Amino acid sequence: MKDILLNIEAVIFAADNGITPKELREVLQEALAIQITKTELAELLGRLKMKYDGDDFPLVLTSVDDRLQFLTKPAYHEAIHQLQLQKERKKLSQSALETLAIVAYQQPVTKLEIEQIRGVSSDYSLQRLLEKGLIKIAGKAKTIGKPLLYATSSGFMDHFGLSSTKDLPQLKDIIAQDNTIGEGVE
Repeated sequence: MKDILLNIEAVIFAADNGITPKELREVLQEALAIQITKTELAELLGRLKMKYDGDDFPLVLTSVDDRLQFLTKPAYHEAIHQLQLQKERKKLSQSALETLAIVAYQQPVTKLEIEQIRGVSSDYSLQRLLEKGLIKIAGKAKTIGKPLLYATSSGFMDHFGLSSTKDLPQLKDIIAQDNTIGEGVE
């Protein structure tokens, strides 16, 4: 029984957006080659919930929209908030920002098109932006070699508080009107 409880914990922990009890039963039955009823699973989940309700754990087992997941207890929210602030402080490099701007305004765009605009290789910047979830691969171009197409992701929209790419600032809003070189003629 302990083995089943440990497997339940592992599966719930590994499920990115939680897992329904039905999905959990199916996973357990397939992985452990056992039969488990809804009642048995409910009993096991009750035992697990009691375990995490104690003061020994910073997590709580909860169900959100019928999806089981571990969440931090309110007592630890300040520490988690500080972690989030530190993550936000990790800024993008200048080259990553340039690449992100090109993707945002030209999407869908290929790596070659990005590099033609920037004039330098963009491999590293694209990889970092993909890792951070700010851009995504939006398919393949219908040109020779079928290069990957890049576009902004929902993470980009969330991070910058946009509901669509139409909300991006227009170029005329960014460039200052008195952008001149040298002295004016009088």
